[in-house]
Amino acid sequence: MNTILEYQGILENEIQKISFPKEPANLYDPLTYFLTLGGKRTRPTLAMLGANLFGEPGIKALNAAIAVELFHNFTLIHDDIMDDAPLRRGMQTVHEKWDTNVGILSGDALFVVAYQYLAKHDVDVLPRLLEIFSKTALEVCEGQQMDMDFETRDDVSIDEYIEMIRLKTSVLLGAALEMGATIAKASKEDAQHIYDFGMNIGLAFQIQDDILDLYADPEKFGKQVGGDVIANKKTYLQLSAYQHASETTHGTLKTLETETDLAEKVSQVRSIFDEIGVREMAEQKKEEFYQNALTAMEKINVPAANKENLLGLAKMLMSREV
Repeated sequence: MNTILEYQGILENEIQKISFPKEPANLYDPLTYFLTLGGKRTRPTLAMLGANLFGEPGIKALNAAIAVELFHNFTLIHDDIMDDAPLRRGMQTVHEKWDTNVGILSGDALFVVAYQYLAKHDVDVLPRLLEIFSKTALEVCEGQQMDMDFETRDDVSIDEYIEMIRLKTSVLLGAALEMGATIAKASKEDAQHIYDFGMNIGLAFQIQDDILDLYADPEKFGKQVGGDVIANKKTYLQLSAYQHASETTHGTLKTLETETDLAEKVSQVRSIFDEIGVREMAEQKKEEFYQNALTAMEKINVPAANKENLLGLAKMLMSREV
């Protein structure tokens, strides 16, 4: 795991060194501000680990890694606008600190800068990197649109939800790894396997997120437990509950969506979920994706020692409590 911490340190240092033009201040100052808010830098670390897996120093994928992180932050700036979120990592969001128009335009600028970093790679791998990056960027937008569409629909299926989180969250993890593999000149088959590994870890990660939102230890979680229930957000837990509930319980869940006593709402919904066995269903689905990821990793033709960092990171993500 020392390699992971080393790569995260390198990335944090490089990201903080990014220098934007001074003018127009309302375009570039929000970017400097937003990139100082921190984060785990998991996605760009995956790009470096993807190169490392296939025998190249992770530093060789640094520019692709930074591109991935800048793109991710662009999506966060725009997501915050769409969600009307006041805070990001405990600090004001860009559209709150400045305004919505600034948030839109500065986010757009960050997306362009991401491409500038990606374009620094050698011409022999650049076309494929651009292909992966552009495809993934469009898929993330598709996932975000699906998520917004779900807000006004009462007929969302579990399969649709899985596809939404695959697009919105998982494909970027897979793409980061595949870009690192591409830079390391991995075979087409191995590049696909590492993409599949990342995508399945992303799906398992998101379902773990759904579980933690309702079942995490409040002292460790760092935010309100039950936030998804309070917001009537469609999650794997909620959709599974509606699918397996009796007609009477289904009606109770619908009534609870308008409950104004939020603590009571969370408590009652959790009790119903427990009765139906929703947490166990989610844990089982999470494990299914995790095993799919491990199967993909087994197919990759590199020494077992090369896989240790990624397998360790995956295991850590699956067992996290926050």
